[in-house]
Amino acid sequence: MKRHPYAVRLGVIALLLIVWEVLARRFGNPLFVAPPSATLAATAALLNDPAVVQALLAALGEIAVAFAIAVAAGVLIALPLGLSSFWRGAMLPLILGLYAIPQVTVLPLFVRIFGLGPPTKIAFGVTHGIFVVILTVVAAVRTVDPILLRAAASLGATRRQVIFDIVLPSLVPSLFTGMRLAMSGVLLGVLLAELYVSTTGIGFFTQAFTNAFAPAKLFGLILLLAAIAIALNEAMRVAERRLGRWRENTA
Repeated sequence: MKRHPYAVRLGVIALLLIVWEVLARRFGNPLFVAPPSATLAATAALLNDPAVVQALLAALGEIAVAFAIAVAAGVLIALPLGLSSFWRGAMLPLILGLYAIPQVTVLPLFVRIFGLGPPTKIAFGVTHGIFVVILTVVAAVRTVDPILLRAAASLGATRRQVIFDIVLPSLVPSLFTGMRLAMSGVLLGVLLAELYVSTTGIGFFTQAFTNAFAPAKLFGLILLLAAIAIALNEAMRVAERRLGRWRENTA
C-alpha cells in the first residue's frame, strides 16, 4: 500500500492537537493557556466580529503593499549590482552594513518620519524584506553562465534582451527562494510595527486580549495570522510553479 506524505502530516498535526488539548485541560492555567477546542470556538467568534475582520484585511493589504515594494525595489537594486563588479564592490558593503542593523532599534525613527499609521507599518515591512531580495538576486546573477552572456553580446543582443531572455529566466528559482524569505520578513515587520505603534488593528487586539487574560481569543488571532501566512506562501508556490514553466519554455 502506497503511503502518502499528506496522511503523515495530518497525523502529526492531529497528534499535536490532542496532546495540546489534554495538557491544557489538565495542567494549563485558563488565564494563560487555552485548549484547541476553545481556540477554534474563539476563532469562529473573531471571524464574526467586523472590527477584527477589518483589522485582518488592513494588515493583509499592508503586507501585500510592503512585499510588492520590497521585491520590486530589491530586484531593481540587485540587477545592476549583480551585473557590475564595480557597483557591487562599491554598494554591497553598505547594504550589508544596513542589513546588520537590528531593525527594531530604528522603529522610533520610522514613527517620527511616517507617523502612527499604515505608512510606518508598510515601510517597516519593506526594510524586513528588501535586503533578503537584494542579496539573493545579487548572488543569483553572479551564477549566470558567463558564456551565455558573452554569446549574447557577440550576437548583438541588447541589454534589455540579455536581462529578459538570459538573466531573469536563470533567476527564477533563486528569486522565489528570496521572495519566500522576504515574505516572512515583511510579515514579521508589519506585525512588529502593529504591536508597537498601532492604536487600532491587529496590534490593538493583540494587546487587548493579552491584558484581558483571554488566551483563547489571543490564540485564535494567532491562528488567523498563521492562516494568512500559509495562504501567502501557497500563492508564492503557485506563482513559482507557473513561472517555472515560463522559464523552461524560454530556455
